[in-house]
Amino acid sequence: MSPSAASAAAAAGSFSNLAPSPAAAAAARRRWAAARCSAAGGRVAAASAGPILRELQRRCAAPLPVLRHVADAMAADMRAGLAGDGAGDLKMILSYVDSLPTGNEKGLFYALDLGGTNFRVLRVQLGGKDQRVVDTEFEQVSIPQELMYGTTEELFDFIASGLASFVAKESEKFHPLEGRKREIGFTFSFPVKQTSIDSGILIKWTKGFAVSGTAGKDVVACLTEAMKRQGLDMRVSALVNDTVGTLAGARYWDDDVMVAVILGTGTNACYIERMDAIPKLQGLQTGSGKTIINTEWGAFSTGLPLTEFDKDMDNESINPGEQIFEKTISGMYLGEIVRRVLLKMADVSALFGESVPDQLSVPFTLRTPDLCAMQNDSSDGLKEVGLILNDVVGVKKSSLEARKTVIEVCDTIVKRGGRLAGAGIVGILQKMEEDSKGLIFGKRTVVAMDGGLYEHYPQYRNYLKDAVAELLGDEDSKHVVIEHTKDGSGIGAALLAAANSKYRER
Repeated sequence: MSPSAASAAAAAGSFSNLAPSPAAAAAARRRWAAARCSAAGGRVAAASAGPILRELQRRCAAPLPVLRHVADAMAADMRAGLAGDGAGDLKMILSYVDSLPTGNEKGLFYALDLGGTNFRVLRVQLGGKDQRVVDTEFEQVSIPQELMYGTTEELFDFIASGLASFVAKESEKFHPLEGRKREIGFTFSFPVKQTSIDSGILIKWTKGFAVSGTAGKDVVACLTEAMKRQGLDMRVSALVNDTVGTLAGARYWDDDVMVAVILGTGTNACYIERMDAIPKLQGLQTGSGKTIINTEWGAFSTGLPLTEFDKDMDNESINPGEQIFEKTISGMYLGEIVRRVLLKMADVSALFGESVPDQLSVPFTLRTPDLCAMQNDSSDGLKEVGLILNDVVGVKKSSLEARKTVIEVCDTIVKRGGRLAGAGIVGILQKMEEDSKGLIFGKRTVVAMDGGLYEHYPQYRNYLKDAVAELLGDEDSKHVVIEHTKDGSGIGAALLAAANSKYRER
């Protein structure tokens, strides 16, 4: 690979780990082999993939009127979700974050981040306004696969054991303030019904976890009990999801941060909302009069330009009819949509010759990092595209024309995803502007971005920014800053533990 393509593939590898199981792969190959046998007589070897590409581009197009409709619908769905639970696609979950970090926080705080097949532990020494973050350390631990299907006690005991091991290595650089118990912020990126800043009931496991006995329980209580069994005397001061943690971490350094968006394997967004703009709270107020709302925007579905490939993928997914926005814009799905398009092109128009490689028929074989590497191929004859097609989906020979077509397909799907994500961001800003009458577009407003897709896929990132600028226009877009915040959710959880410490001055 050329340096650009190789680095794009390596860096983007964090988007997802989506290799299908051997059994699933074999079953998919059998299904597609049977389908191709019945259709083989209809394939025209020399037919062009052009008509399929043009139809794809037409259906994926996201011009300004489409983006405007999506942004307006996002704002309307936000209002519906704030009015009452179940009133729209968006859950608009209250985070119970009342106190955001100010920079005055002092002492030693920990964070535990559980959001997938690894968990991360982090400690941070805070020095107040003058010193801010004095020092940090972190470790990442892989969760054995059997624990993802085990019991609640087994999983949380393993996590608490890793945390205890990390605490035991605390050096002299880190020290809690005298007379204080160590406090921890818990980033838990699974569906939770939050009941307070430091408690939340697990609705269901996702991301491949099927741990028995946890659904319906308070995950903070599960962690606290496991810490006690390990002899670890710590208190969970804040339970947050990764998007809320990202916002808190970014706002610690910049008071103008109002929105946080994660675009990685999955996607979500949160923002700072006025308590009096949340009708379903029925007048409940907090000290600051503001809180963070977790939109769960992956569930949004109104006005999206979808294709037959999106609909087929959704129908065959584990959650048909759900998370449509996420399935259109996030890293887990972009590669799979492209694979489905290429499979049709190969089957109907002989894009890769008379035979269709078995591997091209296997769901999630082509990943978003592969798209990124192909789109960033600057070699003569698009050699890296040819290598990826060969290595990943089993295309032994591909013409230059076929490789160019593959890049066009990638660009079409990625452009749609980036532009729709941009429209979603504008929808959030629009809703905030309508309520605050000039406090968003009239001053500097920062949107904090995190996630491997946004960080490592330059075309996606540029399409997103272009869409935001087009929708806002020259004047308003001058005030909106889209800023990358790398790994903000971990330190953000520690900062929220500090801001919501039981020892803080009220």
